[in-house]
Amino acid sequence: MNSNTQRLLVTGGAGFIGSALVQMLLARSGVRVLNLDKVTYAANPEALERFAQSANYRFVRGDICDRPLVERLLAEFRPQAIIHLAAESHVDRSIDDAAGFLQTNIMGTHVLLDAALAHWRALEGSEREAFRFLHVSTDEVYGSLGSEGLFHEDSPYMPNSPYSASKASSDLLVRAWHRTYGLPTVTCHASNNYGPRQFPEKLIPLMIIKASRGQELPVYGKGDNVRDWMHVSDHVRGLLAALERGKVGQTYNLGGGVELNNLELVRLICRLLDKELAGRRAEPHEELITFVPDRPGHDQRYALDIAKAERELGWAPEVEFAQGLADTVGWYLGNRAWWERILNDRYDGVRLGLV
Repeated sequence: MNSNTQRLLVTGGAGFIGSALVQMLLARSGVRVLNLDKVTYAANPEALERFAQSANYRFVRGDICDRPLVERLLAEFRPQAIIHLAAESHVDRSIDDAAGFLQTNIMGTHVLLDAALAHWRALEGSEREAFRFLHVSTDEVYGSLGSEGLFHEDSPYMPNSPYSASKASSDLLVRAWHRTYGLPTVTCHASNNYGPRQFPEKLIPLMIIKASRGQELPVYGKGDNVRDWMHVSDHVRGLLAALERGKVGQTYNLGGGVELNNLELVRLICRLLDKELAGRRAEPHEELITFVPDRPGHDQRYALDIAKAERELGWAPEVEFAQGLADTVGWYLGNRAWWERILNDRYDGVRLGLV
């Protein structure tokens, strides 16, 4: 796509990954972004406030399930691509109440696909040829790995939580709209993200915040569940590579290649805090670790084979994990007011997802 004329509709652009993507897009010249976001509890529109007066950025608060709104925005903005990140994403919340996940992740994707199809069919010439619908998904759709092996793009779907089942459903809708109607789609599956401004219900920020307050650090089960970690900036670079160089109808796995079990990760965070908060606490932060009942249906291990993305997109993760984690710890320690507002207003750190 021609970066000098890009008009991009981003759904969920006020979220953790979405706001990082919008920031990276607006750092380019000649890019116009329309950000459609419902602004749910986990949204962070403050991350994009500095662009509020930019002629290249427009924010619309709205729901992707609102068909008249979506159709009107497509007609007005005439995007050359849609990057679809809008989703409910926290597994524990999906266990407590799956309805919102099914509504947004499945029905919202359906509304967006239908509107995108009508929009694409009305395009002509080079604009029709260049149009893309980039769907952002998760490694969790593949289910759980044993101690060996990696998920590949053709691995069977075996979702084990309401969240991952809703994302798998949305993936299959995207596939069907491509195969049945010809809509030019590309799908990306990402491993666990981390970085600044991630909502505190997620593992890394939750552990940083609780440890910095001297609170117990709840580790599910034995702490032996393994995740593949990727910095959010690497993820958004991968999404842009898929948008620009991905083959229509294809799926790409984007992973960080850093496998750690949850206990190892929490211990790393504790050691970083021991250094950063030296003098404030005599005992090692590791002594705050406590083991709690495991998450129902907890997947044992995720790990992605990213060879296809490296080969076809020319993409690979760049952020070295030790530095990325240290920078993330530093950000949360330096932005206490940001997360304290969230804890006071939207999320109190209480355990979710217990059956």
